This record gives sequence, C-alpha cells and structure tokens, in this order.
Amino acid sequence: MAAPTSTTHHTPHRYVAPGRFDAWFNRVVAFLARRGVGVAGARELGVVGRRSGQVRTTVVNVLALDGERYLVAPRGHTEWVRNLRAAGKGTLRVGRRVERFAAAEVVDVEAKTVVIRSYLERWAWEVGRFFDGIDASSSDDELAAVADSFPVFRLALA
Repeated sequence: MAAPTSTTHHTPHRYVAPGRFDAWFNRVVAFLARRGVGVAGARELGVVGRRSGQVRTTVVNVLALDGERYLVAPRGHTEWVRNLRAAGKGTLRVGRRVERFAAAEVVDVEAKTVVIRSYLERWAWEVGRFFDGIDASSSDDELAAVADSFPVFRLALA
C-alpha cells in the first residue's frame, strides 16, 4: 500500500491523494454500495461537478451523531469537498435507496472537534492514517489545531 502523501503539514488546503490500493478499495466499496451493501456504513456520494456539471461520485462514511448526520473529509480538501461547497447538495446511495440532502459546512472549531473525534472513534481503522498521529484520544486542543485540515458538513434531508 502506498503511503499517503502531503500528510506532514496540516493546512487549510491540505489534500491527500489516494494511492493505488486506496483507489482499488474505493472502487470495490462503491461497487458494493451500488448493489445495496454499505460496508461499515459506506455510501456512494453523488455531487454535481462545479466545472463539468456532471454528477461525480465517491465513497464516503456518513456519521450519525446526536440526531444529526455528517460527512468528514479525512483526505482534506478533495474534489468532492469543493463540489459540495459549490453545489450545497448531493445524494447518498446504497443500492436502490437514494437520499437527497442539503449540506452546510461546519466552520465552528469546537463543533468540528466533536465530530472529528466521533468520526475517528468509528472509522480510525480505515482512515486513521490520514490524521498524522491525531486520534480519538487526542486532546481538544490537538484536534482544534488540525480542524481546518478536515472539512466537515452537516447534512439535512432535502
């Protein structure tokens, strides 16, 4: 498995490109999600591309926390993040079930730290390597220091 790139510095524009294994793994999980199998809660996210106007898809983990649902971008400011910022809405798919949602980016650092901690508690086995030594047991100050590197969106069913 290729090591993640660009993970030594947390910046507001941080992005970790997927390696070959990651790309293969995401294709497999997306294939399963389209057929109704959400591996560890995975969904296929669909968002209209901000330049192409075409629907772009990728695999995401939807976090349920205190009655709200969130998307966290462990790789940083990815294309899906930029597209979701521009579109403000998207779809989540598992099998034939498609949910339409509106998205609002969470900018409050304290709120983001709670979401990121919960996300790591749930999926650190899968995405922890993208967090450069930050984990669910990290202090609030440590999480707050890197929060800008990990976009978070609150979802509302549309």
